[in-house]
Amino acid sequence: REWTMKTSIVFLLCVSVFPGFSQGRVVGEDETGFAECNVFFPGQVPPEGFTEPFHVKICQQYNKEPRFATLYSTKDKIPLYSAFKYTKPAQNEEENWLVEPQIDDPENDLREMVREADIVGTVAKLGANQALTSDYVGSGYERGLLNPSLLNEKDFQMATYTLTNAVPLSPSLSKSWHRDIGRVVEQALVPHCSKKDHLYLLAGAIPSSVRVKGKVSVPETLWLAACCDAPEGWSLGLVKKIKDENSLVDLTVGELEKQLLRGVHLFKGNCGEDNQSQDKTEAILQAVSQIRSGEQVATSDNQEAKDSGFVRRVAGIIAAPFVKLLELLIYVLVGLVKFVFYFLWFVIKQVGGTVLDGVYSLWNGVVSYLKAITMVLISIPYDVGRVIINIFLGFLQIVQDVVSLTYGILRIPVGFVLHLAAFPYHSICAIPSVLKDLATGIGGTFSLVIDATATLLHGFYYLAGYIVKRFIPKGSSGD
Repeated sequence: REWTMKTSIVFLLCVSVFPGFSQGRVVGEDETGFAECNVFFPGQVPPEGFTEPFHVKICQQYNKEPRFATLYSTKDKIPLYSAFKYTKPAQNEEENWLVEPQIDDPENDLREMVREADIVGTVAKLGANQALTSDYVGSGYERGLLNPSLLNEKDFQMATYTLTNAVPLSPSLSKSWHRDIGRVVEQALVPHCSKKDHLYLLAGAIPSSVRVKGKVSVPETLWLAACCDAPEGWSLGLVKKIKDENSLVDLTVGELEKQLLRGVHLFKGNCGEDNQSQDKTEAILQAVSQIRSGEQVATSDNQEAKDSGFVRRVAGIIAAPFVKLLELLIYVLVGLVKFVFYFLWFVIKQVGGTVLDGVYSLWNGVVSYLKAITMVLISIPYDVGRVIINIFLGFLQIVQDVVSLTYGILRIPVGFVLHLAAFPYHSICAIPSVLKDLATGIGGTFSLVIDATATLLHGFYYLAGYIVKRFIPKGSSGD
């Protein structure tokens, strides 16, 4: 978690230093339409009928400016459509693929499209709701752009290289789709719209059950809807079936809507389809037909075309070394710029990491110091109170010991004096009792002697009478 926080801070620092990073904002449910990207729809009203909970609205931005809008399906991991305006043909195509962090992690603080390699480990469940570069590697499919980079320039072109604007296409189909769309827009649509900035384009895909690596849906149909919201305006739909790479069927916007989800309306009021200029429509359809014919007869050129082609080939052979040298110089320059950028990124990351480590350590030290001081300050009143109580209890113990000692010292002589003083009293008071007891004893002895003597004499008397009576016969009455 600590590493994630530091990495996010460093990344945001780099965003502020290098403002050229793409930004793709997930539009909130409380916002109207596609928020600031509503400018890419006629009347600023997005298509209706795409109401599934797994449909996510994205306002694709670059250099803090809206570049196009995308409705993304997190279920199919592909965009359902991208809405854009024609700017100018691209002068170069430098690919720099990006992903949208908030599709997988809505709570993430990264509100910009970033390179996938820069956010690995910082976004929870990365790839759960969107396709990643790893889903295309070794699959046989290319990342086909709904909003083609070749119809955009500068910042608008850079913004198109996001995986939320790409669907899986075979290399040949991807080439065919971008070629056809480029020709149709530049040769058929743009020349017949009186206000170029009022030409609104919707490029979309219909998902199929076929999945790349069991995750990303391969579209069964690619489609383009165009609306010229200007005087003598018009609207048009084009469909390319995946199974037929050379197919390019033109139809009305209403007919195109019937091939999509039920209840879908691409343009507000079908872009005046009922009142559109018939001449403009026929001219556009003729141009589209010519483009289709050009694809079919591309292998059967006439002699004039062969001659002009020979001149071009000779000129190409002569210019090839210079072109290759220029490409090499550009490649070296681009590589040097990338190296400088990566080196600065590495330096900033290392310096930022070191500074953040220092700040984090300093913060931990300050928190520990404040915690220790707080504990000491809290313990001071407790310790002071405990010392005071111990001193008071000690003083009471001393007083108790002094009182006990004094009492013990005083108790010995007082008892002795009391016993000594009481001895004569008890002795004198005992004399009458003793004399009485002696008299009683002498009287009792004398009485006992008299009683014993009387008893002895009485016994002798009785014995003498008995003998006389026993042994002396009685005399006659005359004697």
